[in-house]
Amino acid sequence: MTSFKMRMHNLLFAALVSVAAAVAILTPYPTRAQTPAPASAPEPAAEAKAPPPVMAPATEVVENPYGLDALWKQGDFVSKGTLITLVIMSIGSWYIGILKLLEQAKLMKQARESDEKFWRAKSVNDGIGSLDEDSAFRFVAEKGAYAAEHHEGSVIERVDLNVWVGMSIQRAIDVINNRLQNGLAFLATVGSTAPFVGLFGTVWGIYHALTAIGIAGQASIDKVAGPVGEALIMTAFGLAVAVPAVLGYNWLVRRNKVAMELIRHFGGGVHMTLLGGGRGRERRKGA
Repeated sequence: MTSFKMRMHNLLFAALVSVAAAVAILTPYPTRAQTPAPASAPEPAAEAKAPPPVMAPATEVVENPYGLDALWKQGDFVSKGTLITLVIMSIGSWYIGILKLLEQAKLMKQARESDEKFWRAKSVNDGIGSLDEDSAFRFVAEKGAYAAEHHEGSVIERVDLNVWVGMSIQRAIDVINNRLQNGLAFLATVGSTAPFVGLFGTVWGIYHALTAIGIAGQASIDKVAGPVGEALIMTAFGLAVAVPAVLGYNWLVRRNKVAMELIRHFGGGVHMTLLGGGRGRERRKGA
């Protein structure tokens, strides 16, 4: 009886041990995520995950490191002085060209006015009064009429009237010719010297570029192309200044020749009128 109780006690103990082991195996261990965070140490808000960065568009414009702005900022006082000189030469040539063009257009208008008014007048003095005060044609006619009126009874009376009137009109034509030539010398100077000024800036820029490359010890294409290309811009500027100046000079000289032909033709007509018709002198004698 005692041995039977012992067996039953052992079987009961073994069953309890088996049940406890099965419960321990089936019960999961608590994970880190399931463990509540302590209330005294909240996670700071700054550590929250930041949103992904926004990508820039592919068409974003990148500043040109080899443009005119870089040329001005990287150049020394010689390069900047050369560039300023070319700008002044360009502004001066354009100003003179436009001014001379307007002056020639005004002279052409005065030539048409003289054909319409002067040669229809009854006398030389009336024709002179019909022209504008600042007209070149009136200036020529006034000089001729004055020479004819003051020839007799003076020291120059010994000089032939034809020669004296012709000399007076020719001097007036020379004055007008000199006035038309003003400024053209500047255009010729700019046209002949601007390429060399630009070439000087190019040589100076290449010298500094090669010096910087030698100091850096790098002669790759990206180190050479930028500085040398910026230096060559000076040559382009020189040509851009010289070409309009040369073309403008040749064009204005040609127009001056046409205008002076009109002046000489008018002066010859006044000369012949004063000698042949003598209207100016007859009016003076009858006064």
